[in-house]
Amino acid sequence: MSSTAERRQQIEAKRAKLAELRKARADRQISDSNRRSAETSAGSFTPRNNDVDDLLSSILRESRGPGARNGDFDSGELTPSSSMPGTPLMGTSLLPSSLSGRASRNSDFASSIGTTLAPSTNSATDNVIDREMVPRFLPDLIDVEQELFELPTKKERVIYNKEVQTMEVETETPDHEAETLQRGVSEIDLEALQAARDRELEEESVQLDKEIEEEIREIPPEELASILAAPELLEFVDSTTKMFYRAIHDYDPTRDYRVGTETGSDESEGRLKRVCEFFDEQYTKNRSITDVDWSPQYPELSVASYNKNAAALNEPDGIVAVWNLHLLERPEFVFHSQSDVLSVTFSPFHSNLVFGGTYSGQILLWDNRSKHLPVLKTPLSASGHTHPVYSMQMVGTQNAHNLITSSTDGTVCSWLVDMLAQPQETQELIHAGHNKTGEVAITAMDFPDNETTAFWVGTEEGNVYQANRYDRAGAKAGLNQYDVYKAHAGPVMGLHFHPTSGSVDFSDLFLTSSVDWTVKLWRAKSLAKPSTTLHAISPLYSFDESDDPVYDVKWHPTHPAVFGAVDGSGKFDLWNLNMDTEVPVVQTTVGSGRALNKLQWDKKDGRRAALGGSDGRLYIYDIGDMALPRELEWTDLQKTVSGMVGGAQTNGLVDGDVRSIAGR
Repeated sequence: MSSTAERRQQIEAKRAKLAELRKARADRQISDSNRRSAETSAGSFTPRNNDVDDLLSSILRESRGPGARNGDFDSGELTPSSSMPGTPLMGTSLLPSSLSGRASRNSDFASSIGTTLAPSTNSATDNVIDREMVPRFLPDLIDVEQELFELPTKKERVIYNKEVQTMEVETETPDHEAETLQRGVSEIDLEALQAARDRELEEESVQLDKEIEEEIREIPPEELASILAAPELLEFVDSTTKMFYRAIHDYDPTRDYRVGTETGSDESEGRLKRVCEFFDEQYTKNRSITDVDWSPQYPELSVASYNKNAAALNEPDGIVAVWNLHLLERPEFVFHSQSDVLSVTFSPFHSNLVFGGTYSGQILLWDNRSKHLPVLKTPLSASGHTHPVYSMQMVGTQNAHNLITSSTDGTVCSWLVDMLAQPQETQELIHAGHNKTGEVAITAMDFPDNETTAFWVGTEEGNVYQANRYDRAGAKAGLNQYDVYKAHAGPVMGLHFHPTSGSVDFSDLFLTSSVDWTVKLWRAKSLAKPSTTLHAISPLYSFDESDDPVYDVKWHPTHPAVFGAVDGSGKFDLWNLNMDTEVPVVQTTVGSGRALNKLQWDKKDGRRAALGGSDGRLYIYDIGDMALPRELEWTDLQKTVSGMVGGAQTNGLVDGDVRSIAGR
């Protein structure tokens, strides 16, 4: 890269020099043309003496008339012939000035006078010779007396001082002619010199062009590959293309998700419509989505985890892709894993962190400010997980929070975010009633809202158990072996508690989905009164609409009576318990009809649902106004649940388990 930069600088320097030479030559040509035009214009306005003489002669000739002679008086002026000796200069009147002036004012001197002048005795006119003047016509003459005086000529006194300015008058001299000749020779030499310099500039320009062409040569394939693989170039292309695609989708392209925690949303209208689908041929082809989540800080960001691509042995086994609603063509970030990633979640307290649970049991932490690989990961040892981690959840507050993970070997671990070398706490959930092994294979896990100690787990056997992280009043840490939520005939794939929002608290209600094609509604048993003997708890209601395994179910975050479910036939079912408990209010087939593995509502207002498919595509749907609850929705749900409890016979509720659902 350094040699390429130096070569580029040399080429730019040569180009700049060539441009300067061409500019200097153009300026010199302009100045020469201006000088020549100035000289030409100055010479064209120089009058010649011969032209002036010819002009005066023609004027005088016209004034005399066609038959005039040299001795005629013309128009009252006396013009004696210049061929006579002693004749005054042309244009000098023989009459005194006063006579001429007086005669010019009289009508007697209308045209000319004719007489014979006698020799004068006056000394002032001795040199005048008598001439015969031939008039054109004979005027009437009068006698005029005039005294003639000869005044002495007074020389003008010229005084020079500092204030007197003189003008130098050039005269044609032999030296001037020589100087003119020398100037002409110098101009010829100068033109020859300029022509020679122009030729030199042209030759230098041609040489520089050749050097530039030699520098801009074809890059060998090896060098080109090294240039294209440079980290600086890849990072530049990645950042600029992201900004370009964001600008295409009418979005602020300068937002950097690695800085700050700004929020924003793209509101959409409509009852249920598909917003977009995310798929990348390079990263997600031949993979299935195993989990999805939404960013708490940025509503337009979602994350999906992917399993192995069996057709690509050189690619990483696990992939985590962060998708942006304003960047549809490619993921915003891509993270790699050495094992299939089965669960993923954004950190609710750190906008840059993403956690993932893998098939090997490792817990990985990625930071979008770094590269593709995780910045922290747990060791493959007995102190952590050694089986697949299908569920994880962050609990606590901004100042005190933990990451809780569970695996299929019944192990539940608590981790500090900044220390994944070993878990802070480890529990093994064991049930004594199991035949071959006491461990509980956990496939789903969830904490009720505002609860950090008690949690519920769904298992491969189809049962749901309640467990405690710590000892508490009336209950010990670990699995509650006596209260068993038993109804599913297959592994529990989804488990979700009702969110605490609105005027009535329904946080003791939770939903489960299973491969037995059903979704069931449960009410959690009070933690203050745990059972001391084996007690099977039945669901409040069972939703048996689906004809395929139901892989996930989630309550809506803002509407109390709405929940969604996805199944193996690619159907997305939207239920509203206040409207109908028998069939979903909306049912749609997503994509090509392949199985949908995961469902997650966005955490801001629940208008959008992210659906993860087994075809590796992440679908985003907008439910529109169905996400907006009415004020009476919570009261109506109370009535609905009370009606479900009243029909407990059809749902197999155990005696003593039926209680009025009025909220806490």
